[in-house]
Amino acid sequence: MEATDIAELKQFINECKSNPSLLHNPSLGFFRSYLQSLGARIPPEHKTEKGGDKMAGTGEHFDAKNPHTATEDDDDIVESDIELDVTDVVEPDDEAPQKMGNPSVEVTEENREAAQIAKSKAMDSISEGKLDEAIDHLTEAIMLNPTSAILYASRASVFVKLNKPNAAIRDADAAIQINPDSAKGYKTRGMARAMLGQWEESASDLRVASTLDYDEEIGLVLKKVEPNARKIEEHHRKYERLRKERELKKAERERKRRQAEAQDRDALSALKDGEVISIHSDSELQPKLNAASRTSRLAILYFTATWCGPCRVISPLYTSLAGKYPKVVFLKVDIDEAKDVAARWNISSVPTFFFLKNGKEVDKVVGADKSALERKIAQHAG
Repeated sequence: MEATDIAELKQFINECKSNPSLLHNPSLGFFRSYLQSLGARIPPEHKTEKGGDKMAGTGEHFDAKNPHTATEDDDDIVESDIELDVTDVVEPDDEAPQKMGNPSVEVTEENREAAQIAKSKAMDSISEGKLDEAIDHLTEAIMLNPTSAILYASRASVFVKLNKPNAAIRDADAAIQINPDSAKGYKTRGMARAMLGQWEESASDLRVASTLDYDEEIGLVLKKVEPNARKIEEHHRKYERLRKERELKKAERERKRRQAEAQDRDALSALKDGEVISIHSDSELQPKLNAASRTSRLAILYFTATWCGPCRVISPLYTSLAGKYPKVVFLKVDIDEAKDVAARWNISSVPTFFFLKNGKEVDKVVGADKSALERKIAQHAG
């Protein structure tokens, strides 16, 4: 290719990337078919209310390099390329559908014999390489005897020779509908689908045909089709596994989110807004501190004793401050009652106030210093 041709091709590809709806232009049907033969998925055409095109917001693509979504919660996983052998893929035929008979009509013996004569003429035309003439004879035979699966299958095989896979598939469908065990119907449909790059569907039809009535031609086509079909099947399995894994991760995240919400609710219920909570043991203290951390609240741990004079002076202020700062967790520990807590915190004098955020000590007040207590609460409660 010339450099100018390559530049024009790059420009066209970039336009398709920015506006995938271009691929739905009827004149680009051959290119769309080629992409699909490579395993690509063409984004569906979207129309605005005025009939204009708009880009799809999401979609699966085989041509992206990154096999993961841009964001963790996107709906689709962008898929990688599949390298397929598309040597024998042809441009789909878009001609008007061929004449089809009515298989429900009652066929007279005279018409049946006439159909056989027309079929014989078609066979002669095929042997002479006159395929269009053979189509005409087989169409005549079908109109005379539309209940014959073999006539549809025979015409389908001629359409395959004429590189008209869509016409062949229509006839093969008719043959299989009349006779679900039509080996030739499955064979010709499988061959036609291979011509369109429909590898998985082709392999499926050819395997059925092989089971019903194997011949060498089926085996040869299968040898070409099955490698592509296997690659696509493995590709689908891979990305289906990725999707399932992502769904499991998503479900796990949702489970943890709900669990966290429940823990937050439990934490809030364990706290008493505007009140001082008395702690009697270390086993009581930890859940309260955990609850304060989960709700991102400041916790104040006040150590006191009944025999402590300064404690009796400052306790009423501590209680009033609890009402003033309802979102601060005010805890109170009697060192004689909860000796395990006092020992753990190395209390050597009372009153002592520890200020904690997220389970860590951020400040401390020792003694009945009212102004220092109020100032530090105001400082850390914000």
